[in-house]
Amino acid sequence: MILLQVNGLSKSFGAEEILSNIKLEVQTKDRIALVGRNGAGKSTLLKMIAGQMSHDDGEIIKPKEVSIGYLEQHTGLESELSIWNEMLSVFDHLKKMEQDLRSSEAKMADPAIYEDQERYDRLMKDYDALQVAFKEQGGYQYEADLRSVLHGLRFGQFDYDTKVSTLSGGQKTRLALGKMLLTKPDVMILDEPTNHLDIETLGWLEQYLQGYPGAILIVSHDRYFLDKVVNQVVELSRHRSKKYHGNYSRYLDEKALHYEREMKEFEKQQEEIAKMEDFIARNLVRASTTKQAQSRRKKLQRMDKMDRPQGDEKSASFTFSIDRQSGNDVLKLNGLSIGYENPVSRDLNASLSRQESLALIGPNGVGKSTLLKTIVKKIEPLEGSIQYGSNVSIGYYDQEQAELHSKKTVLNELWDDYPMHNEKDIRTVLGNFLFSGEDVLKPVTALSGGEKARLALAKLMMQKSNLLILDEPTNHLDLDSKEILENALIDYPGTILFVSHDRYFINRIATRVLELSPDAATEYLGDYDYYMEKKLEKEEHEAYEQKEKEAQNPSLSPQKDKNSFQLDKEQKRKERQKKRRLEEIELEISALEEQIEQNETLLCDPEVFQDHEKVMQYNEEIEQAKTLMENLMEEWTVLEEEVGE
Repeated sequence: MILLQVNGLSKSFGAEEILSNIKLEVQTKDRIALVGRNGAGKSTLLKMIAGQMSHDDGEIIKPKEVSIGYLEQHTGLESELSIWNEMLSVFDHLKKMEQDLRSSEAKMADPAIYEDQERYDRLMKDYDALQVAFKEQGGYQYEADLRSVLHGLRFGQFDYDTKVSTLSGGQKTRLALGKMLLTKPDVMILDEPTNHLDIETLGWLEQYLQGYPGAILIVSHDRYFLDKVVNQVVELSRHRSKKYHGNYSRYLDEKALHYEREMKEFEKQQEEIAKMEDFIARNLVRASTTKQAQSRRKKLQRMDKMDRPQGDEKSASFTFSIDRQSGNDVLKLNGLSIGYENPVSRDLNASLSRQESLALIGPNGVGKSTLLKTIVKKIEPLEGSIQYGSNVSIGYYDQEQAELHSKKTVLNELWDDYPMHNEKDIRTVLGNFLFSGEDVLKPVTALSGGEKARLALAKLMMQKSNLLILDEPTNHLDLDSKEILENALIDYPGTILFVSHDRYFINRIATRVLELSPDAATEYLGDYDYYMEKKLEKEEHEAYEQKEKEAQNPSLSPQKDKNSFQLDKEQKRKERQKKRRLEEIELEISALEEQIEQNETLLCDPEVFQDHEKVMQYNEEIEQAKTLMENLMEEWTVLEEEVGE
C-alpha cells in the first residue's frame, strides 16, 4: 500500500536552490535512507514531508488515515511529568478504552440489566466490539511494550518516577525516540536517531526497527545502522534525488556501476557523434554524397544528446604522515583507575604496539573519553601508571573541539600554530579540507559541526604525530567525509587509539578492540564484528550454564553438559547463518527487481524495440532474472519458516 508520495518537490531559500523536482514514494514496510552531503537538503525534505515546512513547487500526497511521526535531530523531550507518566501518555486512548470496558462490566453486573433483553444484547455487542478493538490495539500489552522500550534505550536502571525535566540532554533525546517508537505511526520519520546512543542501544534499535510494522524514512550518518535497517536508499545530490534498491553498501556498489555504465554510454555516443560530424564535413560539398551528408546532419540534429555523467561532488582530500617513527612499544596501562573525584573505571591493564589500531568501546559513562584525556595528560590518573614508549609523539582529536579558538578565523586557527609556513601553503591545506576562498576568513564560532570537525582534522594532520588519539572522530562528518578519513587512517604509518560508536568505522580501522567496564578492560583480537561474535558466544555460554544450574539435574554428567552446550552453540550459529542468508536474499531480490525494471524500460525505447536481436536479449535477461527471483523466493520462504520456528 502506498502511504506517501512526493512529486516534483522544490525548495529554495532566497536565491539559493536547495531541492528541485524531488520524487519519492513510501509504501508499507519500506525502510528508506536519505543520504547526501551536509547541506544537501535532507533535513529540509523531512520537515516538508512532516508538514513543518512549506515547499515552493510540487505536491505531497498522503491518504487522510495515514499517520506520520517525525523525530527532529537534537530533539529532546521536555516535560514536568515523570518518565513513566510521560511515556504512558502515548496510550491515553487505550486507558480510555480500558475505563469504558470497566464501566460496561459494572453495568452488566447490575441485576436490573437482565430484565431488558434488548438493552442487555446491545450492551454485550458493544462490549465485545470494544474488547476486540482493545486487544487489537495492544491494550493487554502496552505496559510490557513500554517497559521493553525503556529497557532497550537503557532506562532500565532508572527510577521511573524521576522527572523528565531533571534528565540530561542526551537522555531526553533518547526518551523522545522511545516515545516515537511507542506511538507507532504509519510512516516514522527519523532524523539522526542514532545520536546519543551507545553501541548496545544501537543494536537494540536496529532489531526493533527491523520488525516495525509501518514504513520508516531515515537520515543517518551511521553506515552500519543503515546496512542493518534500510532496503532502499534515496541520494540527494546537486538538488536532485535518485533511488537505489538495497542497503547502504549495496547503494555504493550500484552507484559506482551506474556511473560506469552511463559514462560508457556517453563515450559511445560521443564517438558516434564525432564520426557523423566527420562524415558530414567531408561529404557535404561533394555532389555525389551531399544527400547522404544532409541526411546525417538531420539525424544528428534530432539526436537526444546525453550530458556527461556527473561524478561525486568535490570531496576533502588529505593524508596523515609522521615526522619520525616511534619505538615498538608505544603505550602501556598498568592498573589504571580513571575519573575526576571518584573512579568511573578501575584496574585497567592494556598495551599498544607500533602500527596497531585499538578501538575503545563500552557503555556511555564508563570513562572512554576520560581514559583518552588521562593518556594525553589533560587529567591525572587516580591510581596506577601510564608508560609511554620511546619517540612517541601524540596527536589528539577532541570530539568537543575544545582545542579550537572560537574568536579566530579559520585561516588563523591553522596559521597561528604553524607561523613558519606561508599563507599559500596554509590555504592549500585548508582547501584540501573544503575551506576555499572567503571561507577561510569565517570566524570559527560561525562554523557548523562538520566544518569544525574538518578544521580540527586539518590541525591534526599538520602535527605529523606518530600516535593519534581520536575521540569520536566521525561525529558531525557526512558519509563521504567519513570514508575519506577512513582511507587516510588506513594508510597512516603510525599507531591509533580511538573511541567511536561508529561500528562501520571500527570494522575498517581497528586491529583490536578493548571493551571498558567499571572494573576491568577486556581485549578482543579483531574488529567489531569479531568482538560481537565472541560476546554472543560468551553470553550463550553463560546463559546455558545458568540454565543448567537452575535445573540442578544431578544425572547430567560433565561430558553430557559439555556435549549439550556444544550442540546448543552449533544450533545458535546455524540460526545466525540463516538470518544472514535471509538478508542476502532480500538484497539479491531487490537487485533483480531493479534489473527487470531497467530492461522493461529499455524495451520501450524505439531504437531497442526496432532491433530484433536486442529485444530477444533483453527478454531473455528478464526471464532469467524472474526465474532466479522465484528460486530465491522459495529459499527465502523456507528459511523464514525455519527462523520463525
